[in-house]
Amino acid sequence: MCGRFTITAELPRLQERFHFDMPEFEYTPRYNVAPGQNVLVLFNSDQIAQFRWGLIPSWAKDPSIGQKMINARAETVAEKPSFKRSLQRRRCLVLADGFYEWKKEGKAKLPIWITLKSREPFGFAGLWDSWKSSDGQQINSCTIITTIPNELVSAIHHRMAVILSPESEKIWLDPLVQDEASLKELLVPYPTGLMEAYAVSPLVNSPKNDFPECIKPVSYTVSL
Repeated sequence: MCGRFTITAELPRLQERFHFDMPEFEYTPRYNVAPGQNVLVLFNSDQIAQFRWGLIPSWAKDPSIGQKMINARAETVAEKPSFKRSLQRRRCLVLADGFYEWKKEGKAKLPIWITLKSREPFGFAGLWDSWKSSDGQQINSCTIITTIPNELVSAIHHRMAVILSPESEKIWLDPLVQDEASLKELLVPYPTGLMEAYAVSPLVNSPKNDFPECIKPVSYTVSL
């Protein structure tokens, strides 16, 4: 699964990378994004917004269902009612530049930050939906798709979030592309050789900690 990530790049850098119009909402770099919080999402090719992390399907009776749908499995995303409709019509990128997983070392679980060697921002393959309550409250929410891990991540965790290449991003965001088989072909592990990982402080164990110290390397040894 993907349960925490970072988006530390400044907005001009993200705009340069993803080519969206400068938004009116306030944005702050994040070092420990957690489920239930707002995340930066690109959809409809060039629209940027903040959606709640944890998909609430439009047909849901209670928005609390989003707590259980922070991730969608690539293998079944075209089959499950919660995701099938969004796969065809409501695909998005969840903007990030790294993510955390916890590696078991004896009885301890040590946090690892995983990022691209280039430190470039990237987009997780995501799905979104819009939910309305009986009193008219509207919540736009999203989920991050996961797949089997590459060689680097498999030493840490049995799943990894789908990171799309710039070429795959264009296909993923194209509303005219609706063929499920073609879309699922994009949901593959990111190349191992383009990624790196290192141990970080247990500060990230609490989502209350959201500052640069969360991604600083620590000195204890972790076998990767």
